[in-house]
Amino acid sequence: MSDQSNTPPVVPRKIFRPRRLALLASAAGLGMAVCAAGPVANNLPAWTASAHAAEAALAPAGFADLVSKVKPAVISVRVKIDEDGGNAAVTQRDGDGNSDQSASPDQFFRRFGFRGQNGFGGLDGMPRQHQVITGEGSGFFISPDGYAVTNNHVVDHAKSVQVTTDDGTIHTAKVVGTDQKTDLALIKVDGKKDFSYVKFADQPSRIGDWVVAVGNPFGLGGTVTAGIVSASGRDIGAGPYDDYIQIDAPINKGNSGGPAFDMNGNVIGVNTAIFSPSGGSVGIGFDIPAATAKLVVAQLKDKGYIKRGWLGVQVQPVTADIANSLGLKQARGAIVDNPQAGSPAAKAGIEAGDVITSVNGTDVKDSRDLARTISVMAPGTSVKLDVLHKSQSRTVTLTLGELPNDRQANAGGDQSSKATPGTPRLGLSLAPAGEVDGAGDKGVVVTSVDPDGPAAEHGVKTGDVILNVGGKSVANVSDVRSALSDARSSGKQSVLLQVKSADATRFVAVPLAKG
Repeated sequence: MSDQSNTPPVVPRKIFRPRRLALLASAAGLGMAVCAAGPVANNLPAWTASAHAAEAALAPAGFADLVSKVKPAVISVRVKIDEDGGNAAVTQRDGDGNSDQSASPDQFFRRFGFRGQNGFGGLDGMPRQHQVITGEGSGFFISPDGYAVTNNHVVDHAKSVQVTTDDGTIHTAKVVGTDQKTDLALIKVDGKKDFSYVKFADQPSRIGDWVVAVGNPFGLGGTVTAGIVSASGRDIGAGPYDDYIQIDAPINKGNSGGPAFDMNGNVIGVNTAIFSPSGGSVGIGFDIPAATAKLVVAQLKDKGYIKRGWLGVQVQPVTADIANSLGLKQARGAIVDNPQAGSPAAKAGIEAGDVITSVNGTDVKDSRDLARTISVMAPGTSVKLDVLHKSQSRTVTLTLGELPNDRQANAGGDQSSKATPGTPRLGLSLAPAGEVDGAGDKGVVVTSVDPDGPAAEHGVKTGDVILNVGGKSVANVSDVRSALSDARSSGKQSVLLQVKSADATRFVAVPLAKG
């Protein structure tokens, strides 16, 4: 046996192998003596055997004690939903009809928790004029007086909610409040004050920590699975505040809303989604972190709904190309696409193209980090933002507003084809916006796109309106060419375009070396 590193031979491998066997035996419910005793252990050098024994003592001998402690607090959640009540998304999320292996990965992210009256493990997908769908998920009590957490998509549009405790007792529950943006819900069972309950973890889990999931997969109830924390901070495109913990403990349909525990019996996350081409577990599950759940649940219990701080900007992450075009050393922060009229940001003088680099002294990693940071602050909170404005750093102090429930940013854009020869550097044909019906009076309209050009490679499409090039407003093709020339002469490798499309305003960094 040899070691390719510069460390002394044998030592790493002798320690690693027994530990690996110990973990595998532990997961199978075997006693640690199986690994620590016998000819293999007896033939090891004394110092190695001692190290092995110490390592083995750190691994859990099994999960039975933990499970017996937490399992009584986990519940099965059963709901009845009127199909005419607007919950068509349930069928889309959990129907078994989508098995196209060529579909994009995003299509395989599934929120799970429902089954129909005629199908074990999924809605049968057959059209009906009117029916009541029976849905099943999981949840867990967080207080002895009957407050319990589950997923919003489990109880969304529910006509009635029943929970079944570990001893088989069925209780009627009511929905206290829901939050669609984080997919969390708080329900309440009245009539008792001595329910078994669990607490949220105070510290975030670490990658590699053990995790135990308990829930109601496929309506079986009381099912326990184990694994490790695989990753954290996952963004799966499910919502604006995605910050999921990834685990490999097997979870399936019906586990929605169930808890994932650490080895101390504290809830580290709420099982919410899986990555699956088939609808079943492939060992990639996603949990809402305990820190997020605690904040949301506290507001739901107090108010029945969530009040979030509102900055009033559309933002996007600072990519390497954008950082280069702005002269930034690192691709960090959130660049403002468009401050909304009358918003706290607009009133404080924040403009399109500004880069928000920190909030109250804490660095902003990207646009989602900014959104999550602001969302947990209460309306009326005073915050300090560090902003890069036209290559100059400044600090802006403002008071957050309240995020409206249905705020959407609308932008125009007409795909008229009054084309004027455009700039070959970008691969675009452009026309002044004022000459294109419905495009407004600012910027230039993209009338055609070279599919092999640099702009097309970065998502610029026909009908988009370019408002700004390299920090300069543009009204015609000459303005665009002049801005490109200035950017190139200043030594920049890419130029930043402010682009208005049919649904949003964004910034696009297009390399100048191509075209």
